[in-house]
Amino acid sequence: MIILGVDPGLSNTGWGVVSYDGKNYRPISYGVIQTNKDESQVKRIYTIAEDLGTIATKYAVDEASIEDIFFNQNVSSAIPVAKVIGAAIYKFSSMGIPSYLYAPRDIKMGVVGIGNAEKYQVQDMVKRILRLKDIPRPDHAADALADCICHVTHRSQKI
Repeated sequence: MIILGVDPGLSNTGWGVVSYDGKNYRPISYGVIQTNKDESQVKRIYTIAEDLGTIATKYAVDEASIEDIFFNQNVSSAIPVAKVIGAAIYKFSSMGIPSYLYAPRDIKMGVVGIGNAEKYQVQDMVKRILRLKDIPRPDHAADALADCICHVTHRSQKI
């Protein structure tokens, strides 16, 4: 199974692609989609959705795992993220790729085993689980890879 993890954001959307064969993880690629703050929000969201579609096609993705919104105190920043999530789900659905949403706490639980784990703990476990030499950078890419691991964890618990 090839999973595309997405850490959504209007300025920076992290993505990671991981293969899982039932026993072993294999990192395939990861990165960040950056948008130009001088462009309209609509254009930025469209760019993110199109780029995610290109990545999904390039790596023959089977399923997508997307981090859901975390409502902190800044609702105004959560709204654009919600729009990015909606566009990503729409893009993946139009391609026949099932999408799954996971709360940040569930991702931490799925990767570290602790729902209130610190960011550095999640990143360190991503490095260890995927047998990477270093913690993936930038942070958004590491978070997207964590989404992939979380998805596998949740799928295996349902089987």
